[in-house]
Amino acid sequence: MMRFILIFIFAVSVAFGQDTINPLFIKSQPIKAEIIGGFDKFDNFYYTTKNNSFFKQDAKNITSFSNLQLGDIASVDVYNPLKINLFYKDLNSFIILDNRLADVFKIDFNTLQPYRNVTHISTGFDNTVWLFNMDSQQLELYDYKQNRSRFRSVPINGKILDLKSNFNFCWLLTQNHLYQYNYLGSMISKIPNNGFEKIAISNEKLIVLKSDKLYRMGKDLSDSQPIKLPNLLIKQFFATTETLYIYDGENLHHYQLKLD
Repeated sequence: MMRFILIFIFAVSVAFGQDTINPLFIKSQPIKAEIIGGFDKFDNFYYTTKNNSFFKQDAKNITSFSNLQLGDIASVDVYNPLKINLFYKDLNSFIILDNRLADVFKIDFNTLQPYRNVTHISTGFDNTVWLFNMDSQQLELYDYKQNRSRFRSVPINGKILDLKSNFNFCWLLTQNHLYQYNYLGSMISKIPNNGFEKIAISNEKLIVLKSDKLYRMGKDLSDSQPIKLPNLLIKQFFATTETLYIYDGENLHHYQLKLD
């Protein structure tokens, strides 16, 4: 009987160890930023500062962009480094920058019909962005060159907490549910929100923040694995390939994180 108990305990402990992701600490770098945009596939680093300037930093140079007339930058999306998305929520506008941080396209929703009151924006494929229209309570795949929506969801109830996307999928986090859509707008997953606060993408999977802890979600959102980390203030977090980044407001911490 005792042998059976020991075998059972060992099996449970092994299973638990497999379910927990143990990242490897790489380094920490001090940085003062308002928003960490992240790293692109060329290892360029993007961030904003208090004066609403946007910066791109590579191994040799730092390039900047600023448009003080638009006010505060609400979000930065550098998933496509050739079409960088800066969202100015207070003025209901966004700007597309090229890889030299030149302003190549600007959309002011206040001047377009039908009017959209946008709260969140994230990069889509081709000439599209995913956006949430607060007035209609709909998620839209918006073609900014043709000024039309390629997709509109049914009205979605609940406060919107986060919106992330890549060329293939879009994830919408509300206070009630977490939704996943494919690039055409078909909803492929929907689960209850059990305390998730923010989301980030890595290798077409999600990392979610819940009660100051991070978890990796499965592709169909059906399971999650805790990511074992030291006690850190998680102000912002993001991932690229196999690296997890956590910003605590003063330092950007790098962790090696194999997700597949």
